[in-house]
Amino acid sequence: MSWKLFWLLVEAARLTVLLSAASIAIGFVIACLVCAGMLSKNPVARGAGRLFVSFFRGTPLLVQLLLIYYLLPSIGLDVPSEVAAITGMALCTAAYQAEIMRGGFGSVPTGLVEAAEMTGLSASQTFRRIRLPIAFKLTLPALVSEAIMMLKSSSLVSVVGVIELTRMAQDLAASTYRPLELYAAAGFIYLVINLVVAALGTGLEARLKWGRI
Repeated sequence: MSWKLFWLLVEAARLTVLLSAASIAIGFVIACLVCAGMLSKNPVARGAGRLFVSFFRGTPLLVQLLLIYYLLPSIGLDVPSEVAAITGMALCTAAYQAEIMRGGFGSVPTGLVEAAEMTGLSASQTFRRIRLPIAFKLTLPALVSEAIMMLKSSSLVSVVGVIELTRMAQDLAASTYRPLELYAAAGFIYLVINLVVAALGTGLEARLKWGRI
């Protein structure tokens, strides 16, 4: 395979990384709100959070992307395919991240929270200094795994017209009749990206372990 073809795959991989990073970041913000709703004492907020998680975890990402892609124009929002792709991926990963964070907060030892309250810390101080740091440490490996899953799932956004890594490999394979080389190269690029993400997660986990963050 020529370097020209490989470079086209690398350029498409750059779009894959950008779409995935934006989706994961936006999804994390949404997940925080959904998690807060599920942990709320308000039954309406709790029910809304659970409904959100149930829907986006219970339906395929491919279906969600198609629904959003055709829904936005129907309500007067004519947006680029990339925006529709980011929206669909962000909502999907938000559901998984929210459930991960809910489990993390639920795993915080009750004794630590009670001890913090006995020392005079307010509810917000207990959350910031006790519950949030512990929950983040507990959920970091799962959140990194979710980020890797979204990077791999980004191959589905080609159905809404986004030419990311997998779609570029398909187009080049159709025009050059060299599918084995191109798909192998695309797989190698995905592997490198995911190894980098895993290494960053491991490094962050180590820094948290030694209290450097």
